[in-house]
Amino acid sequence: MAKGKTTVFFCQSCGYESSKWLGQCPGCREWNTMVEEPARAGGNRASAVSHAGKAEEPTSLSRVDLREGKRMTTHIAELDRVLGGGIVPGSLTLVGGDPGIGKSTLLLQVCRHMAADGHKLLYISGEESLQQIKLRANRIGEFSDNLLLLCETSLETVEQTIKKQMPAVAVIDSIQTMYREEISSAPGSVSQVRESTNVLMQLAKGLGISILIVGHVTKEGTVAGPRVLEHMVDTVLYFEGDRHASYRILRGVKNRFGSTNEIGVFEMKEEGLAEVENASEFMLSGKPEGASGSVVSCSMEGTRPVLLEIQALVCRSNFGIPRRQATGMDLNRLNLLMAVLEKRLNLQMSDCDAYVNLAGGIRIVEPAIDLGVAMAAVSSFKNRVVDGKTIVFGEIGLSGEVRGVSQADKRVAEASKLGFTTCVLPAANAVQIKEKAGITVIGVKTVRDAIDLI
Repeated sequence: MAKGKTTVFFCQSCGYESSKWLGQCPGCREWNTMVEEPARAGGNRASAVSHAGKAEEPTSLSRVDLREGKRMTTHIAELDRVLGGGIVPGSLTLVGGDPGIGKSTLLLQVCRHMAADGHKLLYISGEESLQQIKLRANRIGEFSDNLLLLCETSLETVEQTIKKQMPAVAVIDSIQTMYREEISSAPGSVSQVRESTNVLMQLAKGLGISILIVGHVTKEGTVAGPRVLEHMVDTVLYFEGDRHASYRILRGVKNRFGSTNEIGVFEMKEEGLAEVENASEFMLSGKPEGASGSVVSCSMEGTRPVLLEIQALVCRSNFGIPRRQATGMDLNRLNLLMAVLEKRLNLQMSDCDAYVNLAGGIRIVEPAIDLGVAMAAVSSFKNRVVDGKTIVFGEIGLSGEVRGVSQADKRVAEASKLGFTTCVLPAANAVQIKEKAGITVIGVKTVRDAIDLI
């Protein structure tokens, strides 16, 4: 008689299960994502029955009461902004980021503020002892008795504790340390992470408890474990920035209850993470005066305009193939803009090294900074200084035209508030914007029109 198969293969991206190794996953079509895990018995899978202990009946949409889902504020304005106004009861939120960047510190600060409001919170740590958590808590401030601590990695114990204590918010630090004994694979494996997330999701939805889970990241910057983890949760927050620097950027990449791509800016201090209320002023701190290759642009992060400094350095290359490097933006986008400048403006930049840096450690994918990057590159190439009180934004097409961008009025208002006197923007947006006090609006149709202003 043939023996039962003891191992199966799981896709790390989508969780697809196969009895043999496959080079390409049939589910998500990704290559080399299949990993081998011990097989589990069929009876050990998590039950799909609601943890509320009662069968759910279909409900008419008109009978749903939104008052039962009133958001709970964390009293951290930058975090509330990213979440869309606060924590939604019964939601499952994933917080990811590099080691030491401040994930546990931020969640402990959330527990401190919400416990002071009278909410009952449960902080479950699988990585630190009670004494280690107490040491960090002493640095942050005074805590209320409404915060309960538990150091545990067994998923069964965690599940029973949450059902018994019934907190308003539970924090799991981290999901990669949780394990179910019936599954023979190690903690952090595809099977364990998927099973743990499934149990926590049922607890959150069935009992109406908001659960915040910490996720480790891989060297590529994505959350470790199966990609299905990010699909199961309601909100995904990523910490960005260099852990050795003082600034931290919290970005919402998925949010079922609010806008995506909202950001919150924090500064790491001795007493924990402090909010940076004026992100634009923070990003422009330390901007050099009278230096070529420096241009201020504006990007929209969700509903928030953020002013940032674009630095460019263009110089003759000593090698046959010039070097291009971009920090904070897509390198392919930089190569495209350099090609447009050479073709449409007849600038001989093909034999030049080009380095572009978005100061402040922020990463921007919005094409509205194209015009700022182009002007910074030409400013460095010709060694001409752009006025420090001028802000530039607009998308550049392959024909050299400057296309309109969204929410231009908010960008101009933010620039006016910070004391900028001139704004160079697409002509399509200039005709729609009312004159702001103290700022001159200049509309340009092509990249040549903008470069002529230098």
